[in-house]
Amino acid sequence: MTIYYSLTFLLLAAEMVTFCLLVAPLPFTVRKKLFRFLSESPIIAKVAYGLKISFIFVGILFLDALQRMFRVTAETEMAKTGGQGMHDVRTESNFAARKFYAQRNTYLTGFCLFLSLVLTRTFSIILDLIHTQEEYAKLKKVVGAGAKGDQSKQIEELKKKLAASEAKDRDFANLKKQAAQQAAEFDRLASKYNEATGAVSDKKSD
Repeated sequence: MTIYYSLTFLLLAAEMVTFCLLVAPLPFTVRKKLFRFLSESPIIAKVAYGLKISFIFVGILFLDALQRMFRVTAETEMAKTGGQGMHDVRTESNFAARKFYAQRNTYLTGFCLFLSLVLTRTFSIILDLIHTQEEYAKLKKVVGAGAKGDQSKQIEELKKKLAASEAKDRDFANLKKQAAQQAAEFDRLASKYNEATGAVSDKKSD
């Protein structure tokens, strides 16, 4: 494997490790700090810029490997159909090795490019999810504070109504007590009046 395909393999391995870190079940606070660092750090921005340039070279390698694979496949098919030298084991092994290397390089560079797209999309989706969760938490706090305020207002209104009802009950009880006292006083005065009237009638009859 040449040096640039070795570097492509290392880049693919790094992408696999990065993808595992992105989808790992981390706590929300840790994930938020991690993604904030990745999205706001100038060092990470420079690294991402360098990776974009390297992916351009990987794309060129992918096109070259794809072209080589098609050419080797066509040469192998021509040799099989024409019977030119395919009876030689060395020649057949040479064609098989060239085809294998071409396919390996094509798959290596193709998966590297594909995983770069997957990582970019996954990072943006998780970042949007974190922002959505933050907005939801803020909205939940606002709604919770509003609900607490409404509950406190309702409690105050109920307290006022209860106090007014208790005041009405006290007024009714006082009124009832006064009416009872007045009725008792009226009965007492009526009894005294009857007694006085009965006494006067006895004196007149004498």
